[in-house]
Amino acid sequence: MQALRTVLPLLAALFALTACVSRPSLHPPRGPWGSEVLQRIPARTFGVQTGLVQEVTYSGEPLGGKPTTVFAYLGRPDPARWGTRNLPGMILVHGGGGKAFKEWADHWAQRGYLALAMDLAGHGASGRLPDGGPEQGDDLKFRNFTEAEVREMWTYHAVSAVVLGHSLLRSLPEVDPSRTGLTGISWGGYLTCIVAGLDTRFKVAVPVYGCGFLGDNSHWTDKSLAAMSPASRALWLKEFDPGEYLGGVRCPILFLNGTSDFAYPLDSYQKSYRRVSEKYRHISVNIDLPHGHIWTFPEVDAFVDQYLRKGKRVATIGTTTVRAHRAESSVSSEVGLKEAKLCFTTDSGPWQKRAWKSVPARIEGSRVVAEIPDGRPLIGYLSVTDERGVRISGEHFGMTQ
Repeated sequence: MQALRTVLPLLAALFALTACVSRPSLHPPRGPWGSEVLQRIPARTFGVQTGLVQEVTYSGEPLGGKPTTVFAYLGRPDPARWGTRNLPGMILVHGGGGKAFKEWADHWAQRGYLALAMDLAGHGASGRLPDGGPEQGDDLKFRNFTEAEVREMWTYHAVSAVVLGHSLLRSLPEVDPSRTGLTGISWGGYLTCIVAGLDTRFKVAVPVYGCGFLGDNSHWTDKSLAAMSPASRALWLKEFDPGEYLGGVRCPILFLNGTSDFAYPLDSYQKSYRRVSEKYRHISVNIDLPHGHIWTFPEVDAFVDQYLRKGKRVATIGTTTVRAHRAESSVSSEVGLKEAKLCFTTDSGPWQKRAWKSVPARIEGSRVVAEIPDGRPLIGYLSVTDERGVRISGEHFGMTQ
């Protein structure tokens, strides 16, 4: 009996240790963002309204020990058409060289969403704010810094401004806080990848272009990142690379990019979306997709509507099977499909310089099937377009023989 009394606590401890090791974390990674950022509703002041869009400022995170202010445009739908209660909300995150775009907020307001488009470079409607956050140039994004300076960096402040803006939006009486989404463009897509992994209150997210694994391959790998000291670069990649946060995504997310994007190449892109659970991730890679502050891609609107307005579902493409000269995958779509194709390149070298082509594919019941052209090595992926013009793709695959 004494031996049993000795063994039982040891077995219990071993079981508890095993459970802790094998059980996945229920909490997303937080990085340098504490619960006070992720939960605080910021003080705000409303300003001039023009049409459906109103100026608003709200409190950001301290910089250099002093308070900061974030400027934004808030788009409100026409109450006569959409009402004033239980409306879905959208957070809009601009990219490098961008600003708080009034027209972007208006785009979503016209579609029945309350939309907040904030500035992430310390600017207001007519120039630099006296208490704005950091500027957004690469020289500041990638400056050498230490652990003690993490909360002085642009990414820290930009992510904080997005999360605080989300808390502000959810607190408005017109918004249904259970139906909010997030989309960002370029550096805004980069930020969307981080925020979607941090802020699990979002119900849908669409990063356009942006991704993680920037130290592996990106526009900045051999430029800004290479110019940093080894210690600062390692710290930047640990705290500010989206690859560290995408595993925390707990909502449907659509990754939208071009085959030859100058900043976010497809190898790092694939590593990024594979960090997200397969049940949440969706992909839309398109040949020669233009890179810019473009907020009229039909894929973004349709994907968000699917989850926040019960809109018709976008297509889904399953895992691609490749045998000899044939690629095929499962496909389903609530909207009729007007086109299917295999997109491919036989070029090598930098992803940004590869030329891509396409050949028709076939829809055979619940499968999309394509014959793979000659020429090796080959990188390819299957893609379908529905009657709305919404394009969805599978993951890219490689062939050497």
